Amino acid sequence: MQVERPSQKPLTRNRRCRSELNHRLVGAVTQAVMSKRANSPSTVQVCLRPPVAADGARFVALAQHSSTLHAPWTSAPSTPEAFASYLAQMNLPTHRAMLVCTPDQHDGSEQIAGVFNLSQIVMGDFCSAYLGYYIFAGFERRGLMGVGLRHLLRYAFGTLKLHRLEANIQPGNEASIALVRSCGFQQEGFSPRYLKINGRWRDHERWAIVAD
Repeated sequence: MQVERPSQKPLTRNRRCRSELNHRLVGAVTQAVMSKRANSPSTVQVCLRPPVAADGARFVALAQHSSTLHAPWTSAPSTPEAFASYLAQMNLPTHRAMLVCTPDQHDGSEQIAGVFNLSQIVMGDFCSAYLGYYIFAGFERRGLMGVGLRHLLRYAFGTLKLHRLEANIQPGNEASIALVRSCGFQQEGFSPRYLKINGRWRDHERWAIVAD
């Protein structure tokens, strides 16, 4: 997906600086957050962290298990080769990926519940990026992505110093639209045949949020 933008400067950071940013992010968001579901309070624990090579087997298995849930909205890396390519792309200075992790309700071990991707990060006079995301099957309707997205917004607007995030969502994807709307995104427009997903050009609504 290529988009022309005026007077832009790509985001550049060395690996050491990026590692420090990620370390601060993980420390900042590993916390219990109160949310309300079905009119009763519940504790939703969410930690955002960057994916690493060691996540490959688990990630691929989750993507394969979630293929029905994701179609036709998105397509997650579902082979070891696709995950390696995804990881290489997300390690570029213009991209960031964050796994939405939550403790297992029985033994407390880490579970990967979903993913947030920031792509085409541009600084300078633009300070903007695209947002993509998906949840894995079995973690839906638990409030995890809502809590995670609020953490991600603090990271994007605080740590990365972005001004604007844009999410492009297919009109029929009601859950995805409800997620961004609940976090303050506003619909800005409609793009016919905007993005090719699973071999088809699909219409999208443009939703965006700007820093306060």
